[in-house]
Amino acid sequence: MEKLTGLIAAPHTPFDANGHVNFAAIDQIAAHLIKDGVKGVYICGTTGEGIHCSVEERKAIAERWVTASQGQLKITVHTGALSIVDTLELTRHADTLDIFATSAIGPCFFKPGSVDALVEYCATVAAAAPSKGFYYYHSGMSGVNLDMEQFLIQAESRIPNLYGLKFNSGDLYEYQRCLRACDGKFDIPFGVDEHLPGALAVGAIGAVGSTYNYAAPHFNQMIEDFHNGNHDAVIKGMDSVIALIRVLVEFGGVAAGKAAMALHDIDAGDPRLPLKALTAEQKDIVATRMREAGFLKA
Repeated sequence: MEKLTGLIAAPHTPFDANGHVNFAAIDQIAAHLIKDGVKGVYICGTTGEGIHCSVEERKAIAERWVTASQGQLKITVHTGALSIVDTLELTRHADTLDIFATSAIGPCFFKPGSVDALVEYCATVAAAAPSKGFYYYHSGMSGVNLDMEQFLIQAESRIPNLYGLKFNSGDLYEYQRCLRACDGKFDIPFGVDEHLPGALAVGAIGAVGSTYNYAAPHFNQMIEDFHNGNHDAVIKGMDSVIALIRVLVEFGGVAAGKAAMALHDIDAGDPRLPLKALTAEQKDIVATRMREAGFLKA
């Protein structure tokens, strides 16, 4: 099983002034990420507002990413939705594309109530794209808070194309247990950007995150410093990460992250309701504070 290594960006879905998907901006984002040394993308997830998009929009977004990436990015398509009908339609569509894997978060209204129920759900979804690997998207935002080590152990024999987990939790004890589950066969890319050094220290080889959209070179340098044993440089590098995360916390991760793309001359638009759009003044503040965070190359 091939595992994801390096930085995997969770790109924004850009919208135009009328709230429609801005496909031309997807091309810009893809070119920017390739230039910045990102290895792959996880599209239509949390940052990509997949849940805010229609099935038809999500199909078109996935198709555009395949074209825009020109074979230079490993693409994982998030197909999770509230309705299993929509999830299966999106997953079957993704199976026809030249992508690396599919992925789905647990339904967040009626939730799987046990590990067994989650495994059954994921087995059904993964079977809709049998030619692709499948990652379960583990995130507290879904409200599905089950033991992921047990999920992997139970899913191993029931999901033939299970690649692993997108692990969006700061629980490094659970993360380490997942890395070791089933003799370490599964891929567990880490998904909390501000905890990356801790994850590297316990064995992470790949990371999926939203800040890699606009700060990838900074994180790549930190990863290099970590592997070179230059831990003082890693800690110093985290000064910038903490500063940029403060901006996301204050102004909202998706809205502020989209505003931060202006640092690279990309207009990602505003998020969809119920997320609140930033005012022009707030976007200027975000851009200024992001520059002051010091992660941009001169």
